[in-house]
Amino acid sequence: MTTAQDCPQPPQRLVNFDAARAKHGEKADAMARMLDVGDLLADAVITELDALGKDGRLILNRGLTDGLDSLDNPPPAIAALLRQLETVPDWVSQESLVAGDPVSLLVPPHWNLLAFIGGSLTHTYSSPSIAKLLVQTGQFDKMAPRRLSETGVWRANAILPGGLLRGAPGYVQTAQVRLLHARVRSTALKHGWDTAQWGVPINQVDTARTWLAFTVVPFLFLERVGFVFKEEEQQGLYQHWWYIAHLLGLDESFFLDIKDHATASPLLDLLDSTVAPPDDNSRALVLALYTAAVHVLSGRPTSFLTEAGAQAILYGVARLYHGDALADALAIPPSTAMPVLPIIAVGNAQLRRSQTTVPGVAAQERELISQYYRGLVNNLPGHTAYQKHAQPDE
Repeated sequence: MTTAQDCPQPPQRLVNFDAARAKHGEKADAMARMLDVGDLLADAVITELDALGKDGRLILNRGLTDGLDSLDNPPPAIAALLRQLETVPDWVSQESLVAGDPVSLLVPPHWNLLAFIGGSLTHTYSSPSIAKLLVQTGQFDKMAPRRLSETGVWRANAILPGGLLRGAPGYVQTAQVRLLHARVRSTALKHGWDTAQWGVPINQVDTARTWLAFTVVPFLFLERVGFVFKEEEQQGLYQHWWYIAHLLGLDESFFLDIKDHATASPLLDLLDSTVAPPDDNSRALVLALYTAAVHVLSGRPTSFLTEAGAQAILYGVARLYHGDALADALAIPPSTAMPVLPIIAVGNAQLRRSQTTVPGVAAQERELISQYYRGLVNNLPGHTAYQKHAQPDE
């Protein structure tokens, strides 16, 4: 796993760092060093693919689906990455991989989507450094609907039962996402990315922030609307996402001591407290995201929401979770839906009670939601951006 080098002068993107150091101690210093650490294994593969072209991608794809042992004399960087991916840490339970994410599969898909949009992605885009990199990739407004769908497909494959087993779609696509991050990092550095200001593109801290956006952030969001999970349930969630962090190349120091929302909160506080306020890039990304999301939420076959209703709900739950100050900074307008959110939360809390008290309800919910996600991952036309990057003809 990658390790940080000493960083006496942290990147200028950090704000309130003295206060963070006083509160979090060595964790703050370690975080600052990690702003200059990317992903050596994935970065080496990108260099190798550039040299090998189509042949390298064929080898990589076969290795991801069939395993390192299926390759004869693989290139060294591809072999090293596959070896790390296939080395299952002793803290991973094979039974849990077969079962999938035990908590995400208890949340109705429309609430999962609202938590992902109004919670996770909004939180991610509020970071100016992440927003700057995403805006630089171009056409973010036109591509927002597609990116939303593609990220949803990856997440669905990653949480489905068996999705993270070697060669399964969630395993393969997580590795492809990791390599796409390495490609973006390489391209940004070649085009003059200011590392003194921003740190390495998609560094370990940004990856940790993304990981938190799929663990603690959406579930703290969901608590605001009635979906509260017990500590033992949270532990199953984090154990599943530990392995995703491993596949994404995140240093274990960021996540192995995180077992529930309570132990995730200090890291979330550290990262959030040292991020500058949202900027124009952040606001542009959130606007594009919400515009796309409203069409998705109102256009679903089973949706009872009009575009105006979807917009009101999305704005309302986003402001409920992030608070008025951050919502205003991101230009998320006030919502007429705010008064009805407590009523909605009561209904969701009743669903959670039935899942925990009525025999068979939780298992039935998991199966129904799994069926929904299996249909979702099979209905996205064409290759995703992370899949295209790995195709031999690209």
